[in-house]
Amino acid sequence: MEIRIIRSKRRRKTIQAREVDGVLEIRAPAAMSDEELAPHIETLRARLERRKQKAVLNDDALERRARELNRRYFGGKLRWTSIRWVSNQNKRFGSCTPAQGTIRLSHRLASMPRFVQDYVIVHELAHLLEANHGKRFWTLVNRYPKTERARGYLMAVGLEEVTEE
Repeated sequence: MEIRIIRSKRRRKTIQAREVDGVLEIRAPAAMSDEELAPHIETLRARLERRKQKAVLNDDALERRARELNRRYFGGKLRWTSIRWVSNQNKRFGSCTPAQGTIRLSHRLASMPRFVQDYVIVHELAHLLEANHGKRFWTLVNRYPKTERARGYLMAVGLEEVTEE
């Protein structure tokens, strides 16, 4: 992984890392030498790799989460044949084919906060009852209390379209 070091005279002690477009960006104090910084970079790189490994897509865990959300927000009455992660959805965050009972979620959601993932699952589960985005559909989706917050998050990252409810 490529590493980009950004030094700041205002930063005194802390070192921060984040991945930006496949590059590990390290923010460090300007006064810190490369030799002092090297072990910190390795620690932060290893931490980031561990986090990425935890985010491995697990369809079984997705199924369990959908069952829990179904129980909580739909009284456990919904049925589907499959729910799984897919890597071929680059414009949508999820899809549902009610006639077949299949739900697909974009792999890009795996790194997003849990409340956003839950919103998308509830959104797709609601399509099992309402195939469109009409008023009854949004009434179902809005049972999830963090709907507005999650939609705002998705709008900010460009995955949610602004629609009239």
